Amino acid sequence: MINRQTETELIQLLEEFPAVAILGPRQVGKTTLALEIARNFHPEPLYLDLEDPADLAKLKEAGLFFESHAGRLLILDEIQRVPGIFLVLRGVIDKRRRMGQKSGQFLILGSASLELLKQSSESLAGRIAFKELSVLNVSEIQPDENTKLWLRGGFPDSFLTKDDTSSFRWRVNFITTYLERDVPTFGPRIPAVTLRRLWTMLAHNQGEQVNYSKLAVGLDISIHTVKRYIELLEDLLLVRTLRPWSGNIKKRLVKSPKIYIRDSGLTHALLGLTTTEELLGHPIVGSSWEGFAIENILSSLPDGYTAWFYRTSAGAEIDLVLEHGYQKRIAIEIKRSLTPTVTKGFHLGCDDLKVSARYLVYPGNERYPISNNITVIPLQEMFAELKSQTG
Repeated sequence: MINRQTETELIQLLEEFPAVAILGPRQVGKTTLALEIARNFHPEPLYLDLEDPADLAKLKEAGLFFESHAGRLLILDEIQRVPGIFLVLRGVIDKRRRMGQKSGQFLILGSASLELLKQSSESLAGRIAFKELSVLNVSEIQPDENTKLWLRGGFPDSFLTKDDTSSFRWRVNFITTYLERDVPTFGPRIPAVTLRRLWTMLAHNQGEQVNYSKLAVGLDISIHTVKRYIELLEDLLLVRTLRPWSGNIKKRLVKSPKIYIRDSGLTHALLGLTTTEELLGHPIVGSSWEGFAIENILSSLPDGYTAWFYRTSAGAEIDLVLEHGYQKRIAIEIKRSLTPTVTKGFHLGCDDLKVSARYLVYPGNERYPISNNITVIPLQEMFAELKSQTG
């Protein structure tokens, strides 16, 4: 059992809200975490797996079923399988609140974000809190396992396998399962072969600005279809779109977003990279570690931050810009080197945005300052640093 850093926050949310939703891709550990959290509640919570026909049948008369278990925390897994359930939940929640159960009524688990957020926000506004459970990050493992986490990715079943070959095999089967089982449930049929090719193309171009026209030509589909497929992968919490900073300054800014496959292990599986040696010898190695670092940072951001990248036609560039509050901007450059340096473009970007702090994240273990008020900082220390910035 790996202790997840979100557990304490989720318990606090359940003490404040009637319903709490945990969002995350399949196999990321939502059910394990929910059942661990359930140990803190009395009477014993009730768990329903809505992919199990027997459990799903219990919700045929959902209102009556929920009423018969008043006073208990109900855990509803794979909630997106039951469209329309949020209308029922609203009535149940309000009735329970009138009876004195103000919080801790429902813990909802979902594997797709956009539709779930849309349904729940429309029906449960003010009654529900959301928390995304990401793959494992470097703050949740031992420091000497960082390279293993980077290679295998953060899905617990992949990370914890006995060797790299078993981990690779798990990830390959995970990808196939998503393409053949889960994707077809989200609307019109999408050819699994085409979506796999797109996913693989994104892996080859990890962290680059997306060129929809190039992808469309390579897949022999329309630009509109490419965008729809990418949105689906984003909805399934498998890819992340990082938008360019677009504030009001007198610079020619790029407009295309960057796209990252969120789990480094899936990136490597799509590229057929089984071992650390294969990864280190592949052209993707730098972009892979950048994506790994960015996902670790973004999945652990304290509340109130927004994330961008910055690039101008004149060559100014910052890998990651974090904004918090009014005109508080943090610039982060990411380098997979034990002797990292920054380019002139980073300095120009920091001057353009008038950033309040400058960091250079690297895979080493020591923190130290370099010129122009830049702090070189290990990835695992960046989380605490960001929390201190909000204080």
